[in-house]
Amino acid sequence: MTIEDCRIIHLPKVQDPRGNLTFIEGKKHVPFDIKRAYYLYDVPGGAERGGHAHQQLEQLIIAMSGSFDVVLDDGHGQWRFHLNRSYYGLYISSMVWRELDNFSSGSVCMVLASTYYEESDYYRNYDEFIKAVRKIDNGSPVS
Repeated sequence: MTIEDCRIIHLPKVQDPRGNLTFIEGKKHVPFDIKRAYYLYDVPGGAERGGHAHQQLEQLIIAMSGSFDVVLDDGHGQWRFHLNRSYYGLYISSMVWRELDNFSSGSVCMVLASTYYEESDYYRNYDEFIKAVRKIDNGSPVS
């Protein structure tokens, strides 16, 4: 997987004078069944979140309120996305390092995940992640 597989997904937006509504359906609006949802909030100014990659897990990240940046790195290049609309989601494939920063005051980041929490799926050390990427590039299985 590469950051070229990652993309902004436009979610349905039902406009109504009483307030707008957006909904998300697994395997319809996102390319995976949704197994887990969590959200980040009250992130202090200047703080960073993320700083990891996943072997198998896929995610959709949404700025439910406020804004923040997501920096993606596949070991070959980096892309920065600025999220600030609740009807846009950033799809992140497996084997992509992610860091979140530049949180605005009062921002809420919701994450939809393709798998249940499993610590063994994480790369929390960037050098180990890069070693795994190199193995994949050379056609070797990652263990």
